Amino acid sequence: MLATALLLCATLNAQQDTPIPSGSHFVEREFAIPVPDSGPSGLDVLEVYITTPGKHPLALLTHGTSAVPEERKQLTPWAQLSQALWFARRGYVALVIIRRGYGRSGGAEDGAKNPCRSRVSFYEVGENSADDLRNVAAYAEKYLPEVDVSTIVSAGVSTGGFAQVALVANPPPGLKAAISFAGGRGGDGKGDLCDENGLIDGFKQFGKHAHLPMLWIYSENDKWFPPPYAKKFEAAYQKGGGTDEFVLAPPDGEDGHHLYGHVAAWAPIVEPFLREHQLLPLPVPYAEPDPPDVTAPAGLSKGGLEGFRNFLILGPRKAFATNGMSAWGSSVGQFTQELADQHALANCEKNRHDGPPCTVVMRNPVK
Repeated sequence: MLATALLLCATLNAQQDTPIPSGSHFVEREFAIPVPDSGPSGLDVLEVYITTPGKHPLALLTHGTSAVPEERKQLTPWAQLSQALWFARRGYVALVIIRRGYGRSGGAEDGAKNPCRSRVSFYEVGENSADDLRNVAAYAEKYLPEVDVSTIVSAGVSTGGFAQVALVANPPPGLKAAISFAGGRGGDGKGDLCDENGLIDGFKQFGKHAHLPMLWIYSENDKWFPPPYAKKFEAAYQKGGGTDEFVLAPPDGEDGHHLYGHVAAWAPIVEPFLREHQLLPLPVPYAEPDPPDVTAPAGLSKGGLEGFRNFLILGPRKAFATNGMSAWGSSVGQFTQELADQHALANCEKNRHDGPPCTVVMRNPVK
């Protein structure tokens, strides 16, 4: 499957992207969606799409759960702008959803009643996560005229991937398929689970009610849910009655659990899956958004120039740092500008082997 997907994607990439039609443009809009139990803040959501005529199918995207409480409070939907743009360029309206209790979203975090520390089940926690996705789909049907909710695709990573399994078991009316990247809960990042039997039972219970296609993607070097666990999850899900297409992707970086963040790594897997289920509205994607006309800092390598281009496209609350030589680092979509500066400098210093120290040279250029 993987080899076939890579070959097919290489063929597609040989085609030139479709220019965005004259008069159309990218929309990137952050706003709050009121849902039950989210308080006055609602859910922090990023909408991304291209303003071509007519309605567009809906892609729901959601995040994982950091083991660090402070990081959970600093989540923003802009961190998934790359993933949202991927779906938007293929004809979707993408909604990146920060679930209750994370970042600026109100309410109690879906992991507040943690199966690792209380009597609550993984099934209950998964349902809690999926409720936010169902409520956003219902909001889109009522208030977003650009959305065609008769066709919905949903995707998420880690705890957000586990939410996809729950969503498929009790889907909103228009859901056609879901994609779980490294889906699970209760990992420690060292290859262990707090309650293996409880998590496996959760997958089994969701499988009993699942009748829609799913794509599960795990990496060979996932440190949170390594392949032996992932295969147990799949076996339990199928024993319950669910069906999925399982892909074990090659190692990705130092920890394959973060594969979802590397769009180029998973696109050759996801695109054929969507095509197989008639869920690619466009045969060839639209071109990426044009970056602003900003001169790159001096001294950047080819990789640095590519990183700078990505920095220009993504954001806001972002920073680009360099030492004026080969070292560079960037940070985009952060909770505050101060965090963006800190992360960009830290990323740059990791790559600096000699020369002067790194400094932030750019923040949020105007598009």
